[in-house]
Amino acid sequence: MINPIEVNSLIRLLDDPDIEIYEHVHQKLLSYGMEAVEYLESAWEQAFDPIQQDRLANLVHEIQFDTVKNDLKLWHQGGAFDLLQGILVINRYQYPDLDEQKVINQIEAIKRDIWIQMMNEASPAEQVKLINYIFYNIHGFSGNTTNHQDPQNSYISQVLDTRRGNQISLAIIYSIIAQKLDIPVYGVNLPQHFILAYLDETQQSEFEGGILFYINAFNKGLIFGRRDVDMFLKQLNLNFDKQFYEPCSNTDIIKRVIRNLVSSYEHLGSTEKVNELNELLKILV
Repeated sequence: MINPIEVNSLIRLLDDPDIEIYEHVHQKLLSYGMEAVEYLESAWEQAFDPIQQDRLANLVHEIQFDTVKNDLKLWHQGGAFDLLQGILVINRYQYPDLDEQKVINQIEAIKRDIWIQMMNEASPAEQVKLINYIFYNIHGFSGNTTNHQDPQNSYISQVLDTRRGNQISLAIIYSIIAQKLDIPVYGVNLPQHFILAYLDETQQSEFEGGILFYINAFNKGLIFGRRDVDMFLKQLNLNFDKQFYEPCSNTDIIKRVIRNLVSSYEHLGSTEKVNELNELLKILV
């Protein structure tokens, strides 16, 4: 536990004109981590000096960003098994104060609505048809075609609230829900698009990789086949590559989300965010 009197004394020294004192105080407050944030935010509310406010806001952001970097490192080093945890870490970058239980509850509510209507003997196509009906018709999810470059399309909390997202965010939510229902739907890292694959794990076909069909989460869960992927790659003048057809790792999915955010913030001219997101990307290399 940190000492509130000590923290508040240090905060009062943040506006010291002596740069050496400022640097020492800055590093000391930084070392407290997330525990110091509530004291810094409280001081920001009471501060009248713009320089003091600036220093406090920057320090809060620095602590929160360090926490995101650390959380992402732990997720990656721990095997990156839980995709939802990975995408929540990225969400923390923009929304550090979000109640993440709300996100988990929203996903559980959609899963429950599908589970209630799920038949035990449903075929893979019937399972996907039911997910599509609940996900798109009942819960109203759709691709954000009008403002595709908006970074909000990549933050899971925003996508769950607005029901609008890009290819990868919709595919992530779709696959998380499917996997919670023991339906083997996984992400495929297709260039310029992100799709899902339905795996029949009893099928050991080397060429097909056990994939029964593909799903386009951006286009209301449209089911399509391998030949459609062939044609798409041909349009892009890309040669056959196994990775374009088979499920990718959770780490690859999160890297793709970060790259999408980099592109969105480049479009907005937010250089600082681009630099920070590139730092996150390096953690996953």
